[in-house]
Amino acid sequence: MAGTFEQLVDPFGRHIEDLRISVTDRCNFRCTYCMPEEGMQWLNRSDVMSFEEIERLARVFVERYGVKGIRLTGGEPTVRAHLPVLVSKLSKLVGPDGPVNLAMTTNGATMRLVADPLKQAGLKRVNISLDTLDRTKFHRMTRRDELVRVLNGVEAAKDARFDPVKINAVIERGVNDDEIVALAVYGRRRDVEVRFIEFMPLDADGRWRRDLVLSEADIIGRIAEVHPLDPMERGAAPADRYRYRDTGAIVGVIASVTRPFCEQCDRVRLSAEGSM
Repeated sequence: MAGTFEQLVDPFGRHIEDLRISVTDRCNFRCTYCMPEEGMQWLNRSDVMSFEEIERLARVFVERYGVKGIRLTGGEPTVRAHLPVLVSKLSKLVGPDGPVNLAMTTNGATMRLVADPLKQAGLKRVNISLDTLDRTKFHRMTRRDELVRVLNGVEAAKDARFDPVKINAVIERGVNDDEIVALAVYGRRRDVEVRFIEFMPLDADGRWRRDLVLSEADIIGRIAEVHPLDPMERGAAPADRYRYRDTGAIVGVIASVTRPFCEQCDRVRLSAEGSM
């Protein structure tokens, strides 16, 4: 394998070590910052990559170009039927530095049904989206009344011993910024790393404005008033990470608006139909 290994470098000189794979374009939520409530045009199922096609492409990335991590995304990846079958195929891939680090980002609504099969198939890490702990607000932000199922999904992921389990929380001023401390405390109590994400201009409903963005400094400042934090060294990961002084637990912020990190990015994405 060593003789065929090549470093994958993009036109900007960035070394690619992480592959994101959208296994479907479909989603069972309609988050206000991500997609409109109605009118989505989904891909024909015949146009979505098969598991065999995904495995073949992933194998090239891992074995030939030394990609170290694969993250399954969507849409919502858990709506793809028989997902553990794909996980089992990908978890067997081995690159120059060892077995691939296989992760998934999910909204967590069906995690309690698939956590154990996914773990047994070889999935190592999960990120679960959770923007609010308030059921009414959750319904308004996702257009689905699924908060209880998502919270149960977090517990199912912990019970299945994924390591780590992380929470992704998009913060929008005037919508859920009053819950920053509550979400941080939830992470501390449940032993999960919360990663706050600045409200990005995905512009699903055409309503993004710069003044709706709460900056990393504001987010960390609010948490630190209650639980003092120390910054950690920044790597290629998208999140700036901070350690709680009292417990050593970690909280992060993805400052994609106020502190863009594109020059450090080591990721590429395969869309559901196979475009890179």
